Amino acid sequence: MKKKLYLLVAVIAALTLVVAGCGNGSSKDSAADKKLKVVTTFYPMYEFSKQVVGNKGDVSVLIGAGVEPHDYEPSAKDVAKITEADVFVYNSQYFETWVPKVLENIDTSRTTVIDASKGIKLKDFTAAEEAAHEHDHEHGEDEHDHDHDNEAATDADKNPHVWLDPVLAQKQVENIQAGLVKKDKANKTTYDENAKTYVKKLDELDARYQAAFENAKEKTFVTSHAAFGYLANRYHLNQLPIAGLSPEAEPSPKEMAKIKEFITKNDIKVIYFEALASPKLAETLATETGAKTVELSPLEGLTEAQQKQGLDYIKTMDNNLKALQESIK
Repeated sequence: MKKKLYLLVAVIAALTLVVAGCGNGSSKDSAADKKLKVVTTFYPMYEFSKQVVGNKGDVSVLIGAGVEPHDYEPSAKDVAKITEADVFVYNSQYFETWVPKVLENIDTSRTTVIDASKGIKLKDFTAAEEAAHEHDHEHGEDEHDHDHDNEAATDADKNPHVWLDPVLAQKQVENIQAGLVKKDKANKTTYDENAKTYVKKLDELDARYQAAFENAKEKTFVTSHAAFGYLANRYHLNQLPIAGLSPEAEPSPKEMAKIKEFITKNDIKVIYFEALASPKLAETLATETGAKTVELSPLEGLTEAQQKQGLDYIKTMDNNLKALQESIK
């Protein structure tokens, strides 16, 4: 963790020279330069921003398809993109823990920064999530290695996966809309209309989830990591994560035994894994309990193949709904 922090500080220091050099250049008046430049952190922020921006700007994403965002640290090039952007959109300092350090060197009079989770009360973990999260801290990193100079280091037990709740996703879209209007008032009508259209689609998505789980009797689902807490809370379901917030952390043999016992005792037939993390633990539990594995996307990134298939946030969430219906009935 310290190594990553030192690297980030070095990146920002190097960027200062780049920004100074850029500041001496002359401005251009071409149509391309007038188009809003929006930089986002990872897929949901990219998709939500793109839906609101429409044809009034160019939206890019820092964390590309197939990259695990929990492990991401910005390069000098990435930080330069943020600095040169008109708008920068991120989910939360509790997910993109590197953002507060980067923002210390951003000219917010030039770059409008949008915290998409602003106004959303982030939840603490449930008991099951907390147990897995405690294991993350014990085995995923040195417990004394907390040198991030930001709130995420002192309040790391907040769950940032709000985009997986279609209702909270609507709030994130509205936050992005407000930030875009603040930066570009001339196109307020377009941003307002685009956001309204997309929020309606998210509302319809929520209705599909509500209808699917309204009369469910079996409400517990087992996931590879604790990403689906907000979704579970919204639809009165019970998430049992194998790992904590980070999909890379592994539970102890004792914890695995407890999960295995729960799966067997409750006759759980499906264990969910995700594409960007190793399915090893899910497959092991499935083999030992007679369950099957099914993919459930946390939407932290879509692969190139998935995007070529025409998948987006709405379609992937619909696929998640179908997957969850295999165990929640």
